[in-house]
Parts: sequence; structure tokens; C-alpha cells
Amino acid sequence: MSTGDALSIRPQSPNPASLEAVVGDFGFTVDGSIAGVAATGISLDSRDVRPGDLYVGMPGAHRHGADFAAQAVQSGAVAILTDAAGVHRVREAGLDVPVLVSEAHPRTVLGDVSAQVYGTMALSARTFGVTGTNGKTSVVYLIAELLRAAGITAGLSSTAERRIGDEVIVSNLTSPEASELHGLLARMVEVGVAGVALEVSAQAVVRHRLDGVHFDVVAFNNFSQDHLDEFGDLETYFAAKLALFAPEHAARGVVVVDTPWGQRIARESKIPVTRLATEYGQDADWHLAVTRQNLDGVSFVLQGPEGAHFRGSVPVFGRFMAENAALALIMLHEAGIPLAQVEAGLERGRISVFIPGRLEQMTLPGSDGPRFYVDYGHTPGAFEAMLDALGEVAPGKVIFLFGADGDRDTTKREEMGRIAAAGADTVIVCDYHPRSEPPEAIRAQLLAGARSAHHATVIEEGDPRTAVRLAISLAEPGDVILYAGPGHEDHQEVAGKFLPYSARDEVRGALREAGLLP
Repeated sequence: MSTGDALSIRPQSPNPASLEAVVGDFGFTVDGSIAGVAATGISLDSRDVRPGDLYVGMPGAHRHGADFAAQAVQSGAVAILTDAAGVHRVREAGLDVPVLVSEAHPRTVLGDVSAQVYGTMALSARTFGVTGTNGKTSVVYLIAELLRAAGITAGLSSTAERRIGDEVIVSNLTSPEASELHGLLARMVEVGVAGVALEVSAQAVVRHRLDGVHFDVVAFNNFSQDHLDEFGDLETYFAAKLALFAPEHAARGVVVVDTPWGQRIARESKIPVTRLATEYGQDADWHLAVTRQNLDGVSFVLQGPEGAHFRGSVPVFGRFMAENAALALIMLHEAGIPLAQVEAGLERGRISVFIPGRLEQMTLPGSDGPRFYVDYGHTPGAFEAMLDALGEVAPGKVIFLFGADGDRDTTKREEMGRIAAAGADTVIVCDYHPRSEPPEAIRAQLLAGARSAHHATVIEEGDPRTAVRLAISLAEPGDVILYAGPGHEDHQEVAGKFLPYSARDEVRGALREAGLLP
């Protein structure tokens, strides 16, 4: 296992792609000569250009990517792809390099051009995409684990990391840029990955990061308020999710239909969909029933058409985790991987998945003290799902520690606070990523929502390090502490600076100080 920079993932032995063929397929005009010129890679980041690359210079909010063409050429770029404004910048810089000129915005062709350069237009690997507001990462990891159980080498791309078989690379975006994604896919195929699971954000769909990828199966699990700072309203945000369910993106879909949002996806999808229900009496193709649950996990039975059946468990608490596992199982089934093949690779149906920073238990299993979990959830929907689950299985009090993003959707903050206080016994409001906002102003909105619930004891402690230790000091054996927000992240963003901070490391240290970890 090794780690590295997500921008650097490329096939090690790429097949050169003729630029004459690229121009012929996409109708670009050419300034200069491309006779005999071939590209072995593609990049829109001049800092990541390798010898043989096609560098893509796109207009940006502050600078045009063509302004960095000299750096790209110095690093070995054999040609530039840009727009009409970009070609003038390249020539003004005195660069003698062929330029492919696109009439359309370069971003709208980046995915398809990247697929041609890397040879990923038609993948030999089965490809799965997961969208929804919460739980995408969990489903992606479950898919990868189920593929492994079925004897299929898996790769994944998530908010937390990229995985190529056993190789792990830290992520920097939920969905990488199209050029990075196709380089990643080419590398996966090169090393024998036969099943790929990708987390798909709404931003990835509208920003063309998925262009050139055609999924065998896509899935939708849930929908709640998030990203309204970018999308403006829920309908626009929902439309970005729905757009994935179209022939240009996928062959088939799987949809959880417990809510009106899921029912809309199933009804308005432009591709065939299979429906999963976890609510009793809901009309669907597959039905999930939870048979047992506690803090150590959840057991379930999944029943589908034509006698399809699976009985299993996940070592993470919550009905939503059973739903995530069911969704992953159905996606494999829809891709032609029999449930029996998956089951044969599991021990008594136990799906032993580890999901970094997602309900990750910091205390030792079986210890007598309180349990401490760290999670990446930072939306009203995520808070509600986690606290509802804890309400069913926590033997003692629930202490909930959280903050909120600065410079992001401010309209969800009071609701986050209200849900937290309605579902927990004690809430501790601290700082998350204040960014350019005053941290105390963010906390004030969360506190107002929490106090409106008239239920939990509400405490303000801005410093997350102090807040973690306060939570531990308040907990007794049987209690559960849940720290929501930072998950797998290793920094705090404060006033334009990225300050080192790992919630997982901080919690481990505080637990050791309290004698709760060796």
C-alpha cells in the first residue's frame, strides 16, 4: 500500500493518442502543425504536466489557463488545447507549440478528449456511480468490499481517498476533474481493476467532471438540504442529481424510493431503474428489513425479484448502513454479479467494511467506558439519520459535538442545531471550518437552532480540542459521544489558512489522557 497526490495518478505505460485523430473527432481548428504529434496524457493543471501531455488552458474566474502555457511547455507539454482567447495568449507569450482551438468552452469537451487520450471511452471494468446528499462514501466503500468478496479486483474514488486495488491515494475533491478521472481509470485498468466505484457529487455532474464516463449502474440514496450557496434552491440541486440518470451517463439505475425525492428520480429517470424500499408497504422491486441492531452493527434481510435474497450484516450501527449495503448489493446484481457469488466470499454474510471518518469508532471495541465516534456528516439530513439511529441503540446518554462550514450554505445552520438538540442529550457547539466568517457568528446560528428544540443541554466551546475533552469529561459508561463534521479531514480552514487538525488524532490523544485508550 502506498500514498501519494491525487493529481499524479496516471497509467505507467500509456498508449500515445494521435492529435490528428483528436482534431478529426472533435473538429478543433489548429494553429501550428500537429503532424505526427501524439499525447500520452492530459492536464489542466500546469503544475502537474508531464512530458507528452496535452495541456488544457481554460478561462477561469481570475486568470486564463493559457497564461500558464509556458510553464506547461517547459514541463513537456506537446500541445495546448484552449479557446480563441487562449490561443492569442499562447502566441503573445512567444510559444512555438501547436494549439488546438475549441469553439466551445474547453471544459465541455475535456472529459471526452481525456477519454480519447487515455483510451477510456469503453472500459473493460464494470463501473458504478453513487449520488445523493448523504452516505455516498459509505456506499462506494461497500461496493468495493462486495466486489472483493466476489473475487473482483476493485478500485474506488471517494471524498476520503482513491483506491486502486491495495494502493491508496489521498483525495482532494469528491469527484476529480475529468482529466484526472480518466487518468485514474486508465491506471486502474492497467493494473487489472475489474470493478470501479465512484462517488458522484452534484457539482461533478454540472461541471462536466464525469464526461466521457459511461456507468454500468448508478444509484441514488437520499436527498436533503445542502450546497444551496451554489445551487440556489433545492429544485436546482435536485436537477443536478437527476441528470446522472440519463443515457449519456449510465445504462441502469438503482433508487431508494422511501421519500418523494427518490420516487421522483424513479419516475423521471431516462434510463431503466430498479427500486429499493426500506419502508413497510412501499411499492418497490427490492425490500429491506432490519432484523437486529446495536452499537456493534446492523443485521438485515434483502429480498428482490425472482427469488433474489441476501441475509447479512454490517459492523456499523444504523438502519441507514443496512440501506447503504442493500443499495451496493443491488447495484452489483444489476451489473450481472450474482448475489451468491458475493455471499461466497463473505463469512456468514458479514460485510467487514472500514470507511475512513464515517462513524469511525475511536474507542476500543468491548471497552467498558463511553464510546466515541467521529463522522463526516455536516448536513441536517446526516444529523437526523445518525441521531435517529443512536436513539434506537445507545444504552446511555448521547453527547453530540459539532460545528458548521463558513462561507457555505448559511440557511441550514439553525436546522442543524435544532436537529442536534432534538436527538441528543447534550450538544457541544464548536468551530469547524470558519473560513472567512467570524467563528462566533457561525456558532450563534447553531446555538439558536439548538436552543429552539428545548430538549438537550446546550454548551458553547469554540475550540474543538477543548470541546473534545469536555465531551469526554461529561460521558459515563454506556454513553455515546458523536463528533460530526471533520471525519477524515486533516485541517481546519480559518481566515484563509489551512491549519493542521485531525479530529481522529485529537480524539485518540484525549482518550489516552482520560485513560480510555492504551
